[in-house]
Amino acid sequence: MQDNATEVTAAGIARLAGVGRAAVSNWRRRHADFPKPVGGTETSPSFALAEVEAWLRQQGKLAEVPLRERVWQQLVGHPEGPATALTHAGFVLLLIHDRPTVWLEAGAGSDERLAALLPTALEQAVTPRFGPVRGERGVHAGTGAMSPSAVNRPATVNTPEADPDPGVSLPPHAPHAPVIPPASAIPAPPAASATPALRLPTGPQLLPSVPLLRGVAELAAELGARQTFEFLLGRHLDANPRQYTPTPTELARLMADLAGPARTVLDPACGTGALLRALDTGPGQELHAQDSAPELAALTALRLALHGRATVRAAVGDTLRADAFPRLRADAVLCHPPFNERNWGHDELAYDPRWEYGFPARAESELAWVQHALARLRDGGTAVLLMPPATASRRSGRRIRADLLRRGALRAVVALPVGAAAPYNIPLHLWVLRRPENAPGRPEVLLADAGQFTGEGRGGPDWGAVRDVVLDAWRAHDRDGTLQERPGLARSVPVIELLDDDVDLAPARHLPPPAAADGAEQLAAVRECLDETLRLATGLTPSPAVTGRPARWPLTTVGELARGSALVMRTGGNGGPTRVPVLTDHDVLAGTGPTGTLPESDEEAVLTEAGDVVVPVLGGGSVVRVVDGTTAGAVLGRNLVLLHPDPAALDPWFLAGFLRGTANNRQASSYASTATRLDVRRLQLPRLPLDEQRRYGARFRALDEFERALRHAGRLGDQLVRGMYDGLTDGTVPPG
Repeated sequence: MQDNATEVTAAGIARLAGVGRAAVSNWRRRHADFPKPVGGTETSPSFALAEVEAWLRQQGKLAEVPLRERVWQQLVGHPEGPATALTHAGFVLLLIHDRPTVWLEAGAGSDERLAALLPTALEQAVTPRFGPVRGERGVHAGTGAMSPSAVNRPATVNTPEADPDPGVSLPPHAPHAPVIPPASAIPAPPAASATPALRLPTGPQLLPSVPLLRGVAELAAELGARQTFEFLLGRHLDANPRQYTPTPTELARLMADLAGPARTVLDPACGTGALLRALDTGPGQELHAQDSAPELAALTALRLALHGRATVRAAVGDTLRADAFPRLRADAVLCHPPFNERNWGHDELAYDPRWEYGFPARAESELAWVQHALARLRDGGTAVLLMPPATASRRSGRRIRADLLRRGALRAVVALPVGAAAPYNIPLHLWVLRRPENAPGRPEVLLADAGQFTGEGRGGPDWGAVRDVVLDAWRAHDRDGTLQERPGLARSVPVIELLDDDVDLAPARHLPPPAAADGAEQLAAVRECLDETLRLATGLTPSPAVTGRPARWPLTTVGELARGSALVMRTGGNGGPTRVPVLTDHDVLAGTGPTGTLPESDEEAVLTEAGDVVVPVLGGGSVVRVVDGTTAGAVLGRNLVLLHPDPAALDPWFLAGFLRGTANNRQASSYASTATRLDVRRLQLPRLPLDEQRRYGARFRALDEFERALRHAGRLGDQLVRGMYDGLTDGTVPPG
């Protein structure tokens, strides 16, 4: 059924029709029958999705709204907002996943009947996965682990029977559990409160969501329940990048591997649940999560339940002020805490028993999180925290760092490459901690530096190399208590060496430099490669151009060629279900191989093939790339458009060459306040016979080879200059 209440913006209409926003503005001016705004503002109006879809189909601009796009537009246009809509969708997807026949029975009939039956039906799926809690009219929703950052928006329990410690798992027959009121009934909470994350909606609250839920069920039949939720959640996170700070998938996997196998795991600042989702979970495991944002805690609970069969405890609350799990002793703690927070509870928590290693200064919120993690571990349990590098060296934290070392709680500090996680311009650290057992602490600490694996551009680190170096060093150190020195990479440092006035734990300050002989040999190899590349570039220099009259060809556009099936046009941005190297816009601009990563997605990724033409759409630069054998098979990244030409109609090098024309790019570009965006459909090229196309294509290909040689020579020259500076300053290269 179509939802007449769902609204869509001009940007949403452009996505539906596969055009730019300028085209939508033109339609509104030129067509008197274009749907009238039903909401929004004068400068940013919104339109009824049903009316827009009907108009587009009538004009022949749309055959059918894709199911994924229809569901997404229903979600973003929900009257209660996309977060509420996504939570409702998650409940229903869990019902479809665990009890599909119950959904089929409830879904038969009118929307009103479905909304009335859903709360009872959802109870059957929610209670076994999260534990029982009371709803407005009985046991409806589950308790859960609470999130650490719920300082500003904690929810509240409206019953005197609430469990004083929701962090303790309740058996199905538990007589008392927290009541979860509907979202609209939650009053302003008292300070320092923590509540279960999931609040089962009532029938009236679900009624506006019923068209969306039916679409979600239809999409789940196509993709699967878990994949559908991941698709919608991923789109929601991408659409609101300033609201969320996700932990990259590869970093989450590394942290989970450092923690090792664990039956009970806590993430006290769970966010979107990336760290707990990185675990290999199964029946019998318990996942505890807490976050200050109610929508994140709820979405994480549903995400984890759909991801595996582990028991999930998720809740809302400020972890430091209102810990949801004061009696929990977990096997492992994974945490990506908020950085540089001054309002973390310094004044209220001076005598908190968690500060076993010293009371953190107001500016040392990260050391408060470290001690919270240790307090929630069993003896011998492992915690892995992502930390800003300043925490390893600030003088205000030196006494706590010293006590962590003396008592054997801090086991490793790992410097990550720049770009591993936000903020992407600094090299973050991983701290590996272990709650000390009765035995004395080990006398050595592992310090490792993976900074050399940064990668080119903004594609992200070389995660394969980072994993190999970090995990190999940690496992050897953890097994033997020490590690044979690996110059420039890792070293087991005696604790006594670190206990000076500064207690500086920055790995780069304690690691020996790489072997000098290797550096000299590498410089010689770079010099030899540069000489060869310069000779190649000289041989590829284009011959002098002969002046001729400007040609007057009949022109066509990329959009016309796409409509005539001479080429297929696709946009990138989805990571796909498996890890594949990603070709980024910076790779195209720099002429390098695929260096990027994207979060795994259950939405299909766009894979490049040899002969495809890739066009960046941001930045205003006239750069186009023809995919060769070394790039084929990579995933197409964000802000890129792929053109797959029909070889019987178009030569790819002819296509790429004419698309690079400066005047061509200028007429196809639009300008915002801070960026230039290219409308690839408006790019022009001449109508020429295939033989003539190939003549031009051969010349364009020769120019591309010359350009690549120049770029390679530039990179080698930069590498040689930097190596010479380093060699001269560290004494490994003599001045004469």
